[in-house]
Amino acid sequence: MKKIIFIFLAVITIASCSKNIDPIVYGEEACEFCMMTIVDQSHSAQLVTQKGKNFKFDATECMINYLEQENNEDDMLHLLSADYNNPGKMIDATEATFIISENIPSPMGEFLSALESKSVAEELQKQNGGNLYSWEEVKIQIKQHSKTQH
Repeated sequence: MKKIIFIFLAVITIASCSKNIDPIVYGEEACEFCMMTIVDQSHSAQLVTQKGKNFKFDATECMINYLEQENNEDDMLHLLSADYNNPGKMIDATEATFIISENIPSPMGEFLSALESKSVAEELQKQNGGNLYSWEEVKIQIKQHSKTQH
């Protein structure tokens, strides 16, 4: 009996630690940062806080700007970007490779797209030009670009 109770408590503990990622309802939900309706499944983004609250964005640059404004990236459990080559599939933004290419439009005009692997990003770069960035590098690029726009 003690073994069953222990297993039950272990399962409850593990389940309570996992925070749900609520899927984006495209065409219905608004971006947390710019308030535009989220429609582009190739560029959307999402974050989930440690407490399980979901914030949804029409583009990764909106998520980056939101994080900069709120200054709370450490409080995030998940930072997700849509995989450009697999619309609607969300990938870990901190592990993604990003491309900024003027030949690949994005909703907010930053020409920013996320890809699941560097090799896929390099192939896309060969076809479309542009530059590749890690999560940390792309945050710097977006912040610098935002400062020059204001």
